[in-house]
Amino acid sequence: MYVRRTATWILFATFAFYLTGFADSSEGHKEGKQEAKSESLKKSEPPVPMAPTELGYIGGPGERPSGFVGGHRREPDPHSDFLPIPDRWRISLPHWDRYPGGKGEYPYTKGAVWNPYNQNVIKGDYPVFGDNRFLLVNVISDTILESRKVPTPSGVSTKKSFSQSFFGDPQQYFVIENFIFSVELFQGAAAFKPRDWELRVTPVLNVNFLNLEENNGIDIDVRKGRGRLDHHLGFQELFIEKHLGDLTPNYDFFFVRAGIQAFTSDFRGFIFLENQPGVRFSGNWASNRYNWNLAYFHFLEKDTNSGLNSVFGDRKQDVVIANLFRQDFIWPGYTIQFSYHFNYDHGDKRFDDDGFLRRPSPIGDRGVNRISAHYIGLNSEGHIGRFNLSTAYYFVLGTESHNPIAQKDVDIRAQMLAFEPSIDFDWLRLKGNFFYASGDNNPEDGTAAGFDTIVDNPNFAGAGASYWQRQGIPLGDTFVFLTGRNSLLPSLRSSKNEGQANFANPGLILIGAGLDARITQKWRADFNVNYLMFDRPQTLEFVLFQRKVNRELGIDYSLGVQYRPLLTDNIILNFGAALFQPLEGFEDIYESREPLYSAFIGITLVY
Repeated sequence: MYVRRTATWILFATFAFYLTGFADSSEGHKEGKQEAKSESLKKSEPPVPMAPTELGYIGGPGERPSGFVGGHRREPDPHSDFLPIPDRWRISLPHWDRYPGGKGEYPYTKGAVWNPYNQNVIKGDYPVFGDNRFLLVNVISDTILESRKVPTPSGVSTKKSFSQSFFGDPQQYFVIENFIFSVELFQGAAAFKPRDWELRVTPVLNVNFLNLEENNGIDIDVRKGRGRLDHHLGFQELFIEKHLGDLTPNYDFFFVRAGIQAFTSDFRGFIFLENQPGVRFSGNWASNRYNWNLAYFHFLEKDTNSGLNSVFGDRKQDVVIANLFRQDFIWPGYTIQFSYHFNYDHGDKRFDDDGFLRRPSPIGDRGVNRISAHYIGLNSEGHIGRFNLSTAYYFVLGTESHNPIAQKDVDIRAQMLAFEPSIDFDWLRLKGNFFYASGDNNPEDGTAAGFDTIVDNPNFAGAGASYWQRQGIPLGDTFVFLTGRNSLLPSLRSSKNEGQANFANPGLILIGAGLDARITQKWRADFNVNYLMFDRPQTLEFVLFQRKVNRELGIDYSLGVQYRPLLTDNIILNFGAALFQPLEGFEDIYESREPLYSAFIGITLVY
């Protein structure tokens, strides 16, 4: 009742203010018109008419607003004494010619529709219609060219005749092209307050090519050969957002967003980083010191080869996320986060687009597995004086109705810890990396102690440049992966996107160090060295029927370099190279200590 009464008074006051302002402006307009007519009668010559220019505003000779403002809004009356202004955004600037030829006249530069640097009507700088409705268009080309060596099973139909090795030629080549077209229509000048509402649509066209040196990695049908060219169109964003209200005079507010949307549940993307349909309530409080999210997602299926959403496929998985951030916790510049995740995977059967079984897992007796998992987490990110600190801890508990490795129902009890301290020396940042994910020492005892996530993509310990995180490494010929692409965890999933979480896994311990270097404003480099080992390798021994798997996994050396030639994000070049030196545990699984590598070039062009 109080909210309704308050809203009624606000509407009434707004309406009264509008009427008052309208009356005042009408009287002023009449008085001005009478004065102007009196002045014009005194003149013996007619007024000089104002003409529209090619930029779509009304202005005098040599006058123009900066940037590209769109088409004509209003034609002037050549017999009128008044100059109509379409809106306050298009008020002309006076003529200015300080430099010969107009070079360097930056505030007065004429814009063009193709120029995103100066003010532009399709970049949200001028309203597209009305006085406060804006359009923002982004067109992105994201290209990746990659060469890598990944252990590849030779399978039952090898490339080479009389091949005796279980693992074949590891060389692979990979090309990805994403064309991203994003359109935002929103109301409100967001420089001073939140948007009133927003509608965003982001379709992505993916074209990918993969070439292997063995026959059984492209498709379940080995006759398809060693190369694949595929494409897919998916919607990664399709949502509407509504500003629900302001809570304080400092524009603390809350809003709701419904539809396909991107969401990262913590600072580094350890548990959930996805684009899925859902409803999210979010807001802040106390001059933005507190931030909160409450979200529900119902997953879509993913296209196998692009990783994009398949709009008409129901994944039958529900996720609920709630988190709370507190900025300036104890120390200014240090933020702490409490979070809760609930993952309910209904369990069903799924063959991917290449014919491989993804759900239920292809190992074990293939019974339907329903997962109910609760994640309770505490994270932090920020600086304490000159020292930077990032931490994450999660404990997960719940049930699996039929774990594929244990082949029965299990209770989930697992945990994860990440820790990254760093210190800055001018343009250099020296950092340490520690990551722990618990492993399961007995997959048959009814308790699953191996930590797994919902959908992770962590920015940690080298991230996308690291060999261990970047590459999806298959576990022999089991059709599951030791670790998925863009994941830290050896979770033994059939697929990170299409498979189910698995809490009977060996876990991981990572100890490393890194150096971030901002060489210039254009060049940035990130070098990392990580030592990796299994926490509890007993699950691997059980799955692979091996008597002993050593805990030592390998050493990962990685270097990532970024170059921004224009000092903006309109052109970004990324280079990455990694070398993985296997140790005894990796050799026990893959029968080789031959070094593995990955190298890639990423080209991002943004309009």
